[in-house]
Amino acid sequence: MVTLHKKIVLDEKGNPTEVIIPREEYKEIEELLGLDLDENAVEDLKQAKEDREKGIKDAYMELV
Repeated sequence: MVTLHKKIVLDEKGNPTEVIIPREEYKEIEELLGLDLDENAVEDLKQAKEDREKGIKDAYMELV
């Protein structure tokens, strides 16, 4: 689980408008959500999902 050290920015009426978190925590969240993947990795994952849904087993290697 990610621990967030956040700062909440309020508008002039005291309503929360933004949240500031340390960059390292942001990068950890980005990685957990897969937002740090490049285009090739995203395409590989899409292809793997398609292969799995179609039952194409030779697209995978056996893990020992």
